Amino acid sequence: MNIGDKIVYPMHGAGEITGIEENEVGGVVNSYYIFRLPMGDMKLMLPVDKIEDIGLRELITRDQLEKVVEILKAETDPMLGSWNKRFNTNLERLKTGNIFDAAAIARNLSRQNSKKKVSSGERRLLDLSRQILISELVYVCNKTPEEITAWVDELIDVPPQSAE
Repeated sequence: MNIGDKIVYPMHGAGEITGIEENEVGGVVNSYYIFRLPMGDMKLMLPVDKIEDIGLRELITRDQLEKVVEILKAETDPMLGSWNKRFNTNLERLKTGNIFDAAAIARNLSRQNSKKKVSSGERRLLDLSRQILISELVYVCNKTPEEITAWVDELIDVPPQSAE
């Protein structure tokens, strides 16, 4: 992994490796990749020696982008079970780092939320799935987070998200 690489970190989204720093924790000096996400200007420190275990992956290709668009436009999956069962199922899907799962979750919860507000737990999953999806599309499409957010909302066919 090199400075300037753009990668996806499960449960956070896509970002860029902007540097390497050494920090001392408990008397032990370790090296960390500095990972910046385009949304919220978040900075994470990823331990260099644990990078294989974290589940990082490369950005999707332009061909895979077409599949994301198809998922966002597709019919909403039926809402089965209680909200907490759906929450746990969706959380496990997001943990994989799969953008197709993030797109389906964002689509389903966005549409549900536009009809009837989802629970606070599902609202957090909605926000997280959108962050994961939008952060990667920012790099793949070379657009701003605002442009991608508007495009995703248009594809899902829901009113724009208001900041709360």
